Amino acid sequence: MNRTVKTMVYCALFAALTAVCSQLAIPIQPVPINLALLSVYIAGGLLGGGMGAASQAVFLLIGAVGVPVFAGFRGGVQALVGPTGGYLIGYVAAAFVTGVIVKRLGAKPLKIALACAVGMAACYALGTAWYCVQSGTPALAALSTCVFPFLPGDAVKIAAATLLVPRLKRVIKL
Repeated sequence: MNRTVKTMVYCALFAALTAVCSQLAIPIQPVPINLALLSVYIAGGLLGGGMGAASQAVFLLIGAVGVPVFAGFRGGVQALVGPTGGYLIGYVAAAFVTGVIVKRLGAKPLKIALACAVGMAACYALGTAWYCVQSGTPALAALSTCVFPFLPGDAVKIAAATLLVPRLKRVIKL
């Protein structure tokens, strides 16, 4: 299989994986806890910034046309423009940032963890800013609702990605 086709297949695969991980959720309001960021980190770490971001853009496009791939089996443009849409859009940024950092620093565990943490920060920055604008919530209140409760779970996702990316890199040759 040529490299371009192989890369496109992996992009589609990570879009699908993000859709599945989005459904593995604890449905709290206003932002559900799910495993989607784990898929985002792995996509960036394996595919690199550009293709990792492309895989997440495919996920967003599939959801935007109405396929119920977002948490809680939601789909449609309204999910992207609603109060939590910035977090979904942040998946593209998180995959890009994670991928760029892993490519520049290498796939050693601490460097992968750093890349994922910076990717997470990018996702949260976009998501929280959008949430504040859409809901009229002050920044500190938005952080208390939409970020701080998620940090312990995100630490676990980062640890999992840190373990998985180097192992998968040995198996998946891109």
